[in-house]
Amino acid sequence: MSANPEVLRGFEAGTASAAETALPRVDVFRQTSDWDPMDFAHEQIRGLVRRVFLTSGTRVAKHVVFGAAEPGIDLASICDRVGRALALETQAHIAIVGRERGVSEVVRPSPQYVGTHSIKSWSAQIGTNLWHVPELGRREPREEWGTGRYWLSCLVELRHEFEFGVIQGPAAGISSEAAMLGQIADGIILVLGAHSTRKATARKIKETLEGAQSRILGTVLSDRTFPIPERIYRLL
Repeated sequence: MSANPEVLRGFEAGTASAAETALPRVDVFRQTSDWDPMDFAHEQIRGLVRRVFLTSGTRVAKHVVFGAAEPGIDLASICDRVGRALALETQAHIAIVGRERGVSEVVRPSPQYVGTHSIKSWSAQIGTNLWHVPELGRREPREEWGTGRYWLSCLVELRHEFEFGVIQGPAAGISSEAAMLGQIADGIILVLGAHSTRKATARKIKETLEGAQSRILGTVLSDRTFPIPERIYRLL
């Protein structure tokens, strides 16, 4: 089994598929009693980071939205791991943008302070070149919150201070906001649940994102388990 992200060709029976379009994919594994897959998962994440964020070309992706196919997928953890892996590959400043109202490491400032100070000043620095940013969309109450105009303004500010952004988006299967973010950011990566996201659901989300002209960069298969004993995997 290769440790590099593979081209998406559809998932095994009983799991999700994002149709036949060729897209890079990475699997995020859950630990089993027979085999600890964390090292392998780390290699998969690192491969995703290099393919999505660090490749050369005319359409470089530096600020990317991660959208779960459905509620219940641990998107925050995946974004955190991607951000930390990216921080090891570059000295550029990186933002992991969450969807919570604040972070435990810092006292949440007032909307007036947020609106007049740099993003870094009210975010939590969790590494030499890595910051955890409370959701930009929660900065202050506005009628246009959640619209393309508002998020475009947020992303302009984010790009001004950070060379890279790992943005936790809403559930793509139930929110049109995910498609909008994928359109105005550099692209979107769809996170699928290995044992929960159905093939038809994944295909419908993919069609919705493409219809909104969102740039789909790839998929992440989350919570995949391996029932095969460890000794067999050692031979692969």
